[in-house]
Amino acid sequence: MTDTGPDHSAAASPASPQRVGEGTGERVAAFFDLDKTIIATSSAYAFGRGFMDNGLITRQEALELYLSKTSYMFSGHSSAKMDATRDRMAAMVKGWPVEQVRDVVADTMASVVTPAIYSEARELIDYHRAQGHDLVILSASASILVEPIAAELGIETIVATQAEVKDGKLTGEITHYLKGDAKADAVRRLADERGYDLARSYAYSDSLTDVPMLAMVGHPVAVNPDRGLRKHAAANGWDIRSFKNPEPLFPSPGAKEIGIGAGMVASVAALTAFGVWLAQRRKSA
Repeated sequence: MTDTGPDHSAAASPASPQRVGEGTGERVAAFFDLDKTIIATSSAYAFGRGFMDNGLITRQEALELYLSKTSYMFSGHSSAKMDATRDRMAAMVKGWPVEQVRDVVADTMASVVTPAIYSEARELIDYHRAQGHDLVILSASASILVEPIAAELGIETIVATQAEVKDGKLTGEITHYLKGDAKADAVRRLADERGYDLARSYAYSDSLTDVPMLAMVGHPVAVNPDRGLRKHAAANGWDIRSFKNPEPLFPSPGAKEIGIGAGMVASVAALTAFGVWLAQRRKSA
C-alpha cells in the first residue's frame, strides 16, 4: 500500500493512466489548493475587517464580504460564482495602495488566518517536507493575500491570481486568473521546469473546478470536497479526506466585530442560521 501521509484512512489512488500528466522526472511535488483545503476560511474574504478598519472598504462592503464568505463556506463556489467574485473583488480594490494592503494583511494574519489553518493540513505539509517532496500552493486568490499564508507554512513556491499594479496601486485589472485549466497549466509548466514525476506527485483540493489540476497527478486527493468533487472523486477512486481541526464554524458576529448596527447583526445572524439549515438539508438530500 502506498504511504499517503499522516491520515491513512484511505490510500491515495492514482488517476487513470490516460489522465495523469506527462512529467516523468525524478522529483515529486505536492500541489495544494488554499481555501477550504489548507485554511478553514476564504483568503479572499478573510481580511475584510482589517480593510474596513483601515478605511479601504465601507461597513456595507464589509457586511457583503461576510455574507459572501458565509455562502462560500457552506455551499462552495461554482465556476460562474468564482468569476463573479473575481470581478466584484477586482472592482472593490481599484486604487488601493499595495503597501497598505500588505500591511493590513500582515497585521491581521495572526488573528484571522493562522488560527484557521487546518492542523491536518500542517501535518500533511510536514509529511511531504519530510519525504523531500516539493511543496506548491496554487490558488485563485490574489498573490498578495496568498504570499503571507505560504510564508507562515514555510512554502516558497506559490502560483496565484495576479492583480495589475501601477504607480504602487491596484488598478482593478486581473492579469492572470488561476482557476480551472490554468492550474493544470501551472502544474505542467512546473513539471517541465523542475523535472517533476507527476505520476508520483500529489494534489489536494476541495473544489470541482480543480479537477483538471487533480487529474494531472498520480495521487489526487479531495479534501473537504464540494458535492461535485466528492461525486467525481468517488467515481474515479480518488482519496477523499475530511479536515476538521479547526472546525469552520460561523458564530454570529457582534456589532463590534464587523462595525455595523444591531439590526444588521440580526440580519447576518438570521442569514447565517438559514445557511446552516440549507447546508444540512443539502447534505441529507
